[in-house]
Amino acid sequence: MKVLVDTSVWSLALRRRAHGLDAAQHRLVREVEELIRERRTCIIGPIRQELLSGIRDQAVFVRVRDSLRAFLDEPLSTKDFEEAARVGNLCRSAGISGSSTDFLICAVALARKLSVFTLDRDFERYVKQVPLVFHAPRPE
Repeated sequence: MKVLVDTSVWSLALRRRAHGLDAAQHRLVREVEELIRERRTCIIGPIRQELLSGIRDQAVFVRVRDSLRAFLDEPLSTKDFEEAARVGNLCRSAGISGSSTDFLICAVALARKLSVFTLDRDFERYVKQVPLVFHAPRPE
């Protein structure tokens, strides 16, 4: 199964310094590396934008941008944005708030039957309303 890698995971893998990571975080980075080797990673433009936003150091920005250029964005359609709005409305009607990007991630994952690899705990709330599949790192 292909995996839609969320901003939180990409950030850990590409923006954080390896020497500052704990054992659990190193395990997550190794999982991303394995998914890349297996050609199972997916990204969408809004995740790319979130990941690159807020990088103050131009050299870091260029390094992260250039690393991400190896991955093509999953094409988005009008239906994806309509489904994201539907998912957002469904969640909000159940008292669950979230971002437009999160709901777009949900919509794309559902439409393309992708699992979601995220560290964002908000997705644990969304799954109460939409049948997301989460990617978990392999046991060591």
